[in-house]
Amino acid sequence: MKIQEVEGIILSETNYSESSKILNVLTKEYGLIGIMSKGSRNLKSKLRGVSRKLIYGTFHIYYKENGLSTLIGVDVKNSFNEILKDLEKISYASYIIDLVLQVVKQNDDNEIYELLVSTLLKIEEGLSPLALTNILELKLLDYLGVSPIIDSCSICGSTTDIITLSSDKGGYVCRNCYTDEGIVSEKVIKLIRMFYYVDIKNITKLDISTENIKEINRFLDDYYDRYTGIYLKSKSFLKKINQLEGIN
Repeated sequence: MKIQEVEGIILSETNYSESSKILNVLTKEYGLIGIMSKGSRNLKSKLRGVSRKLIYGTFHIYYKENGLSTLIGVDVKNSFNEILKDLEKISYASYIIDLVLQVVKQNDDNEIYELLVSTLLKIEEGLSPLALTNILELKLLDYLGVSPIIDSCSICGSTTDIITLSSDKGGYVCRNCYTDEGIVSEKVIKLIRMFYYVDIKNITKLDISTENIKEINRFLDDYYDRYTGIYLKSKSFLKKINQLEGIN
């Protein structure tokens, strides 16, 4: 069997037998695949340090299309050490990975891989993990088929006089269609659209006020609860952290 090289990132790991692990790896070439890391729980194994969640690199594997591939080695591109040093960043990264794992089970578009890697690299660089998470959450709604309408009023289709953003109404709401939805700031209306269209790889700074990011985060939390059917323990933990920091 020929050794293949695939670029990927480990999303989860499960102990197998007394000394091995099964890795869920999102790859650029094949999407989500399972890889057996034999003996990687042994202290002297060369695979021990590269068989954990958040390892991003080039995986040398015996690839098996319909079954578990076998890990030979990994050329690590990034092990996200800055994220691992910070509880808040770890919490966001864990949620992001859990969310992507659920999304790729429903839609294995290879663009999701690029979105994940770009987001984690920007968090590693020190940009706001909350803002980056919100940007990724908004983009992933496309692949779940439930994106909010943010180019026009979600009720009448008007592109003028947009005054608020409503998860209940599915996106923008104009003045003529407004009933009793809460009003968000004009800045939030513009930011949510920017979040959707921005290329994460090109982001160099995220100077967003606490109040604006709170409004966007509340909208996305409610939107996910209403339309996606995805409920994650890592998200619940993140909400507790956000409450302590006054985000929710």
